[in-house]
Amino acid sequence: MRFKAFLAAAALAALPLAADDLETAVSRMSRVGFSRSPSFSPDGKTLSFVSNLSGLPQVWTVPAAGGFPRMVTSFDDPVGGAEWSPDGQWIAFNLAPGGGMNTQVFLVRPDGTGLKRLTDGGKETNRLGGFRHDGRKLVLGSNRRSGAAIDAYLYDAETGALELAVENPGVGGFEDLSRDGTRALLNRLRYRGSNDLTLVDLVTKKETLLTPHEGPGTYTGVFSPDGNAIWISSNGNRDKLAFARISLSADGTPGPIEIVAARQDAELSSFTINDAGTRAALLWNVAGRHELAFVDLLGRKQTAAPKLPGDIASGLTWSRDGKKLAMSVSGATAPANIFMLEESSSSFSRITESPHPGVDLASLVSPELLTFKAHDGEALSGWLYRPKGAKGPGPVVLSFHGGPEGQEVPSFRADYQALVTQGIAVFAPNVRGSAGFGKRFVNLDNGALRVNAVKDIASCVDAVVKTGFADPKRVGIMGGSYGGYMTMAGLVEYPDMFAAGADLFGVVNFKTFFKHTEAWMAAVSKIEYGDPDTEGDMLDLLSPLTRIDKVKAPTLVLHGANDTNVPVIEAEQVVTSLKKRGVPVEYILFPDEGHGFQKLANRIRSNVALVKWFAKWLRPAGQP
Repeated sequence: MRFKAFLAAAALAALPLAADDLETAVSRMSRVGFSRSPSFSPDGKTLSFVSNLSGLPQVWTVPAAGGFPRMVTSFDDPVGGAEWSPDGQWIAFNLAPGGGMNTQVFLVRPDGTGLKRLTDGGKETNRLGGFRHDGRKLVLGSNRRSGAAIDAYLYDAETGALELAVENPGVGGFEDLSRDGTRALLNRLRYRGSNDLTLVDLVTKKETLLTPHEGPGTYTGVFSPDGNAIWISSNGNRDKLAFARISLSADGTPGPIEIVAARQDAELSSFTINDAGTRAALLWNVAGRHELAFVDLLGRKQTAAPKLPGDIASGLTWSRDGKKLAMSVSGATAPANIFMLEESSSSFSRITESPHPGVDLASLVSPELLTFKAHDGEALSGWLYRPKGAKGPGPVVLSFHGGPEGQEVPSFRADYQALVTQGIAVFAPNVRGSAGFGKRFVNLDNGALRVNAVKDIASCVDAVVKTGFADPKRVGIMGGSYGGYMTMAGLVEYPDMFAAGADLFGVVNFKTFFKHTEAWMAAVSKIEYGDPDTEGDMLDLLSPLTRIDKVKAPTLVLHGANDTNVPVIEAEQVVTSLKKRGVPVEYILFPDEGHGFQKLANRIRSNVALVKWFAKWLRPAGQP
């Protein structure tokens, strides 16, 4: 009887969202969870992962064969990534106090005991790297020495000593350590969109540049097991990222970059090498959707893999014996879960069940890819989410991703699906400057070229209007972080084009951004945005705040008080300016969040406010 009652309750909970009032419907959608960052125990029998099953991202473990998950951490702040140590003794993870960027690195036993913080717990930004193959050393990055630089550190798991291994002039960190412990692979950022890989001799401190290049170039890599080569992702001397190899001589002298696997229609999104160094798993980004492939590293032959159980994958990781491959997989109609592919199987098995209480996943909307031309003929694209059964022109919200080097992909978005339940379509474009389409495209908005990215906003509106999906009098615009910048830029540049806007923790004044953001963030952003010391006039021209008197549309502003990436002064300038002019504005400040909203209550509040805002201003007159 109890089981029957449970099934009856579950059936009631899955009623279509349209049957509920707006707030209840959006709250349910906001409760949909995720599971990501898988890591195998050394014996391959258990996986650690990060999930918001409890309402906030924490570390969990689950049997690799499937079973009930066990909660390992229970902080009041969100966990980022986690990794199981090769000796099985620890799980390393990073935590964001108050949701801010001053992340701290911890170790905890797999059963939740023995918790210890490895970093100081102050205002410094710390990054979790990975373990050396034997588990003795853990890689960290930190700006504890200088606020404007992130250096490479090594933590000794046996002695507890934290060693400054390499100082960086800007942002950098170790990507990998050789198995004999004598060498490190250093990733050193030149500026956003360009980095170098450097071989570091940990004994002599000698550095050898592995990736000399002119202009922008992007590289990541890992050592081969014998230390005689480095497997990398590279777009050096090419437009799209490919899988490649650099051979190393006994003294560390590098050979040329040798392309092993490349595609004309796709960029390499990520890769991982098995422990034996014989096989690689590659994720290809095909216009925003992922495809998995394998490469035999001995024969250098690429082979197809089973179709992914969703559009988007991340966190690829092999078991120590190389017989299992785990990853997080999601899609627009499916929250992120941990899936596993066994060597002997041709299909994936799902290991976790991210919660979606009251939400019938079958009722969610899958987007369609819309391609179109910009004002100057540049090819653009975007994902269109239309309410089921929608006919004729209706309300549409343009949503711009952050970065700007991010990419809009068809993964689950509670805010998109919630808007759709209220009859409001969402168009999420990838304008110039977006990642995933090659090196040329991602650099088309640097500095003064940003005016063309702003012009792309109008091209996006033209595209959805010309297709007949959008009512030109009921178009909204929203975005977070850099997407917030695009939102305010659109409201300023095209004041009669939008009926409402929502700025989520966005940049509005580049000069105050550079003054108040983290020093290391400012240092690496001068090529992307402009140098405040030498290009102040250009930054004024590109800053929406300097022309905010042109804004007519009602504007919602959401921000986290602990945001040190885009400090809260950016939101306050918008709100103050619009209030003075009598433009309708609503401001919600989250005192316990940073750059984005992760706590369940805040996710619900922000999404409810967002959907109510657009429902209020985009619905036709007389419609409830």
